[in-house]
Parts: sequence; C-alpha cells; structure tokens
Amino acid sequence: MAEANPTFSASTVSASHTQGPLGNNMLSAVESILDPAMLTLSLWLVSAGIEGQPLPPYLILGVIVFSITFPGASRLQFSIKRLVFDVLYSWFWVALLLFFLGFATGYIAEFSSHALMTWLWAAPMSQIGAHLALRAAAPYLLMLQGPAQRAIIVGMNEQGIALASRIHGTRYSRIELSGFFDDRSQDRLHEAATQETQHGQLLGRLRELPHFVKENRIQFIYLSLPMASQPRILHVLDELKDTTASIYFVPDMFITDLIQGRSGTVCGMPVISVCESPFTGSNGFIKRASDIILSLLILTLIAPLLLLIAIAIKMNSPGPIIFKQRRYGLDGEEILVYKFRSMRVCEDGETIRQAQKGDSRITPIGAFLRQNSLDELPQFVNVLQGRMSIVGPRPHAVAHNEIYRNLIKGYMIRHKVKPGITGWAQVNGYRGETRTLDKMQARIDHDLDYLRNWSLRLDLHIILKTILVVLKDRAAY
Repeated sequence: MAEANPTFSASTVSASHTQGPLGNNMLSAVESILDPAMLTLSLWLVSAGIEGQPLPPYLILGVIVFSITFPGASRLQFSIKRLVFDVLYSWFWVALLLFFLGFATGYIAEFSSHALMTWLWAAPMSQIGAHLALRAAAPYLLMLQGPAQRAIIVGMNEQGIALASRIHGTRYSRIELSGFFDDRSQDRLHEAATQETQHGQLLGRLRELPHFVKENRIQFIYLSLPMASQPRILHVLDELKDTTASIYFVPDMFITDLIQGRSGTVCGMPVISVCESPFTGSNGFIKRASDIILSLLILTLIAPLLLLIAIAIKMNSPGPIIFKQRRYGLDGEEILVYKFRSMRVCEDGETIRQAQKGDSRITPIGAFLRQNSLDELPQFVNVLQGRMSIVGPRPHAVAHNEIYRNLIKGYMIRHKVKPGITGWAQVNGYRGETRTLDKMQARIDHDLDYLRNWSLRLDLHIILKTILVVLKDRAAY
C-alpha cells in the first residue's frame, strides 16, 4: 500500500526558523528578538503609564518574559490570519504560565491588577503590530544587504525540483535561482522537464558548470545528485575548487522518510541520522519535565472525579475498577497500561476484538466513559511512572501490534518514543475504532508526522485540541 501523508502536517504547528543557506541573516536576527522585545517593552510602558514609572517588580518580570520567549518565532512566511492566531496562541500559553507562577509564589501581589489586565491585551497587539511593520520593512532590509545571491541546482530530479519550489515559494529570500545543470537530455527528464518554466530552466551539462559559475558569479551551488553517483559528485567538486561558491548537498536520502534526521559525528566520522527519537538531550528533559508537572496538576484537579468514576464502575457491574492491558511502550518493550474498566470482560490475549458501536461487552457506565475518554484518565499515573507520556502515539494492544506491524510499513517506528494518552492522530479524526487498513495507515502517518515535527508547542496544541475534540467527538466506543 502506498504511504499516505497527513492532510494537515504537524510542521504547520511547530514553530521553526528558516535556517541554513535558505535563511536571511538580518531578518532572522530581527525576528528572533522581535517578540521578546515587544512583550518586555509593552510591560514596561504599561507600568510607566499606570504606576507612573517602571517599578522594580515590572523590570524583573520583563527580564523573565524576555528569557522565556527568546528567540522569537519566525512568522514572515505566515498569512495574516495565521500570524494573528499564532501570536494569540503563543501568548495564551506564556500568560498562563506567568499567572500560574505568580499565584504559586505569591509574587502576583506585587503588581497592579489594572496594569496586568492592560498588559494582557496590549502585549499581543504590540506583537502583531511589530510583525506587520517588519513585513512592510522587509524589502528595504533586503535591499540594505545588497543584491540577491545567485544559485544553481545540480540535478534536475525530484529533490532538486522540490528545493527549487521551496526557494521560489519563500518570501523575503535573497536567493535568486538561475536554473539547473544536468547531464540528462530533455526527453529523459520526464516530470522535471515539464516544470522547468516554473522552477528554472535547464542551463547545461555538468562539464559546463565550472565556467558558468565563474562567469555569472554564482554564490550557492546545491548538489542534488543521487548518492549512487559518487564518482560524478567527486568530479564536480574537483572542478569547482577554482570557484568561491558555497556548495551544499541536497541528499536523496529523504526517500527513506527521515525521522528527526540530523547531522552528527561518530568517533569523528560525519553521519546523518535516518530514524531518531526527537527526545534526545535537552528535548528529552523538557518532555519529561512537562509530563511530570502537567500530570501532577491534572491528577490533583481530577481526584474527586476519579473517585466518583471508581464508585460508579463498582456499583454498575462486577469486576475490577482498573483494567490493566499489555501494550508496547518505548523501544517496543511491553508495559502495563491502566484504564477504567468499561467492559464486562478483561481481554488481553493473543486475539482482541476492537470495541465497536453497540458492542454488547460494554457496560452502560463504560459506554459513557469511552465516549468522553474518561476511561483513559488512570493513564496519568502511567505518565508519572515514566511508562507513558501525555502526548505521543496512542498505544495499541500487543495483539493488534503483531497484526499491523506486518501490514503497514514503518509501523514500529512509532515506538521510538513513549506512547501517549492523546496524540496527533487522535486530534485529527483518527480516534477510536479503526475498521479498515486505510484508517490505521492514516493513524500511523500522523504518528510519524508528529515524530518528525515534535516541539513543546506542538504538545500544548494537541492537549488543547484534545479537550475540544473530546467535547464534540463520539468516534470512540
């Protein structure tokens, strides 16, 4: 079965900066400081306007705000609508964190409630205004950096065309694509040849490349040749030693569907990861810390609800309150996952039938719990144990895993991270029963999309969207 792509990629939620040879140094520098500066400046101006002067508590808070929001997100490529939403969404979480810390420490008493409420709306308004002003000034900032930098792509193939499309589609880029060099004739270029007028013309063969680079003052050369063409690549590099152009590889390894692909070294040897967990180094610490803090907070808030559900289950039907089921966890190791019992049976054998609408095994109270995802609440204990995460690929029963790992390519990659109580697939309509292989394929595609694009921002987005989905969705039985 051909692999499908998520209809709405997680990359549109995870804020990222344009880096590397496609980036723009001046605009990137301005964007990195824009949001922190506007949040801090708006706070100090509100303090001066209401308190008469920026008092020490406001100055300290400004430093804290700058620290937690630097560097700012890159939003030059966003539409106006998405810009506004992104600013408001980011500010919501920053403000929530600040107010939580303020109440927890009692430090909020040092501030005027009028000043804080004014800053609550003045801060995002100043951010939006600053970003709109940057868009208006961006063309002039580009002019200050001199003429556009000319680039060519060596290899008019799939990844070369994709790079050309990205360059042409990036606003405020200083890169001017001159065209392609390729040894193949027009009749062998197939799809690439039909798109040359859109992405750039075929300029010549590889033997003509060094002369063209020197004569036309080309600054960037992107090598998009297949890895199997190593002799050709070495020959091209040797011929280009007499130029001052910067040379970049555009590897065709993306056909293997890189998961968190990044460069590194092993014993001094450069390597590029093909399939890696996003939770390495500081990311792992951030993920675990956020899981512990949020799960403790949530369990504290829902403790009375957990008690009521336990009583209702015990009174409704005989059997245990908590159902323990074997699932695959991190690295494919078996774990025990807790759920409120919603059926009259506790199946955990070699074959497990998925719950369906009108399933006779489901108890009356169980149907209510499953429809509202309340049966999943004990899994916050699994999060504290370190077996699960709040956000991640949903764990499937071991019996289901053994079936689908042989049917869906890349199925087990989802186990490079801890399973989650909720996930990217669940908030995009793939919650509950999966009757067909296509639906399970779509669920796995979304799980892998999450691994490629993970960020703390994406996790918070999924948590917020989960609450909205549970309130209106009835796909789970």
